[in-house]
Amino acid sequence: MAYWRTNLTMRQLAPLFGVSKSAADRIIDHLGPMLALQPRKRFARDTVLIVDGTLVPTRDHTIAERSKNYRYSTNHQVVIDADTRLVVVVGRPLAGNRNDCKAWEESGAKAVVGKTMTIADGGYPGTGLVIPHRRERGQAGLPDWKEEHNKSHEQVRARVEHAFARMKTWKILRDCRLKGDGVHHAMLGSPGCTASPSPDKRAGRTAANHARGNPKIIYGTALRCRSASSALSQPCACGAEMPLRPQA
Repeated sequence: MAYWRTNLTMRQLAPLFGVSKSAADRIIDHLGPMLALQPRKRFARDTVLIVDGTLVPTRDHTIAERSKNYRYSTNHQVVIDADTRLVVVVGRPLAGNRNDCKAWEESGAKAVVGKTMTIADGGYPGTGLVIPHRRERGQAGLPDWKEEHNKSHEQVRARVEHAFARMKTWKILRDCRLKGDGVHHAMLGSPGCTASPSPDKRAGRTAANHARGNPKIIYGTALRCRSASSALSQPCACGAEMPLRPQA
């Protein structure tokens, strides 16, 4: 964990723990898979997920390619729970120049998520995910109601960007020197170590959020909020009662 957090070299890390460089390397290779986040195998019926891809600079050029940031990077599809904002799935790393709509399926994230309602940005056309409205060819602009839908959509989808910010406080994800599956284990380890409270704490925190009036996203044809004091859905800032169009 100290290695992932600081991204120190073996020469710098080994003296801190009183071991040799080769021993430190073996320990990291052995413990990495054990600390990795285990993907969720099933989701509740009312679960809403958010997916987006993020680039991790990677020095292993056998799995990395030059991407839009002009560095050799790997593309990782990260899925979070829109309600708890916890990472639930991380896809296999792909080359950094891979388009998100292709990486969604090829990384294995789509197979894990299945038919659970999932929100994404405009880079996922034709995937069946809930994406923003787009202008048709020759159309000057979107109607006001579509603009409102897009605004609500972006407010909810921004939560996955906040998850990326938390994950990348681990410096290993800013310049990964690991080879092979090392970058995948680092991605799985960072959310698993920083944002996975126990089920009891998670349930208590969610209940507290609802009691304060914070929205809980529930499954359906619209994003709605449900407060702890009322069994009825009611409008909220997260885009309540505004149906979001799944892309066919």
